[in-house]
Amino acid sequence: MKLSVIMPVYNRERYVGSALRSLLRQCDDADLDIIVVDDGSTDASAETVRSLIEQAPCIRLFQQANMGVTKARNTGLRQLLPETRLISFLDSDDISPAGRFRADLACFAADPDLDLTYSRMTLIDSLDDETQEPAADSHSITVRGIHLSAGIFARSLVERIGGFDEDFSQAEDTDYLLRVFESGPRFLMPDTVALYYRRHPGNMTKEKNVPFREFMRAIHKSIKRRKANPSLHAVDGIFDFKDLAHWRFL
Repeated sequence: MKLSVIMPVYNRERYVGSALRSLLRQCDDADLDIIVVDDGSTDASAETVRSLIEQAPCIRLFQQANMGVTKARNTGLRQLLPETRLISFLDSDDISPAGRFRADLACFAADPDLDLTYSRMTLIDSLDDETQEPAADSHSITVRGIHLSAGIFARSLVERIGGFDEDFSQAEDTDYLLRVFESGPRFLMPDTVALYYRRHPGNMTKEKNVPFREFMRAIHKSIKRRKANPSLHAVDGIFDFKDLAHWRFL
């Protein structure tokens, strides 16, 4: 089954090469189509991607004026190949652990009616870019967090849910995942570690006030949807909010 992985990029020349290589090392495990959407980068991000395309034609690069991550994700969805059956995501500063796709694709092979696998993520503050594993001195926690890269989505599910809500400048992923789980998909929650989430000074989600405000807006929209349509499912027991609330990086 063709698996398309969508990667938005904005000024990530330092990290995007490593992120892409973490996907390419899994080409034997999955029939990969990697969709990179450069959202108006002003650094050498696009050049870094092009240098890898020469070695790996499964990477496709699309460039647009800077419009924000939400519109970049929707651009990626519009570039899906006709033969794509599964969809996932990876941010351009994160890492897809070795074996991640092999583990979860087996679930889809075993159950053709499966809509979604939703796995775990490891937050780290130090990554060895040579091994693409957490550095020996890194602080980390593994949780079932709120992250698109934790999911592998059947295309039929994505087509039912629709695109990302472009009213969000951040927390578009939270809103999307809430909409997915509200729809009552057929899903599994494997213990696979789906991504290494790299904490660094440039993380968008470290901007003061904005992430919390947008997150709460996504929660509020979910409440309104479920109130208006009681047939929608409550999203309980999916995300490790308690573990995340008490986590602090040094």
